[in-house]
Amino acid sequence: MNNENKVLACVDQSRFADYVADYAAWAARRMDAPLEFLHVIDRHPELGSGDDHSGAIGIDAQEHLLSKLSADDEVRAKQAREQGRIFLNRLRERAMAAGVALVDVRQRYGELEETLAEQAEGVRLLVLGRRGQAAEATQRDLGRNVERVVRALRKPILTVTEGFKEPQRVMIAFDGGHVTRRGVEMVASSALFRGLPIYLLMAGQGSQDASKQIDWAKNILETAGFEVTASLIPGDAETVIAKTVRAQSIDMLIMGAFGHSPLRSLLFGSKTTELLRSSRIPTLLLR
Repeated sequence: MNNENKVLACVDQSRFADYVADYAAWAARRMDAPLEFLHVIDRHPELGSGDDHSGAIGIDAQEHLLSKLSADDEVRAKQAREQGRIFLNRLRERAMAAGVALVDVRQRYGELEETLAEQAEGVRLLVLGRRGQAAEATQRDLGRNVERVVRALRKPILTVTEGFKEPQRVMIAFDGGHVTRRGVEMVASSALFRGLPIYLLMAGQGSQDASKQIDWAKNILETAGFEVTASLIPGDAETVIAKTVRAQSIDMLIMGAFGHSPLRSLLFGSKTTELLRSSRIPTLLLR
């Protein structure tokens, strides 16, 4: 699908794929955009046959073993492709039943992060599950790929949680910085949130011109026709955002993502990661 405004939904074969499909279909409908499902098959799956391949073996036996392993790999690859085809067709039908007119599917071998970077051209919005097969198996509350993907791509990424609820109340966590200012302008110009009330929150210590900054954002959104409620609330940003989400019954959050380097996040933690871990609502991450 060669369209510069498509919604790309990255899915794996876990129960979270349906939620990704539902939010991707919602976004594609709202933006009147084509939708594409991308399934990435790991080129080097951590699979084992259970056979013991160790020990000293002769040349003939070694050649036989390599031939057998190659044949086994080919069988597994063929099975993975067929399972992926059936899986993607089911999601395609689900999205079409939800009212999306143009739906395509794509299957690729490779590493998730690299494959998404290759496919990023022409993507208007990426939809990604906050958890997947690996996180489900280990009971992690945040999939290991989320931060790597968000850091690698310069695209808006909607990370979705378990379950689907059509968004009715949206909150922008605004900090006055370049990324969230662009986010405000994006929301104002996009059909994605058209007609939905916007809660504009500026949390944290706040600068001397915080009132001027939030007034700018409010004016941009109101000029675009949005109903806007704006608040300046002091305190720890993560805590304030989480409390406001609950108090205002927010069901989609828009925020900047990973403003510091991966090394800094490793040493000091990441507000983005902590918010994603604690939040139970889908979050649109801006880079």
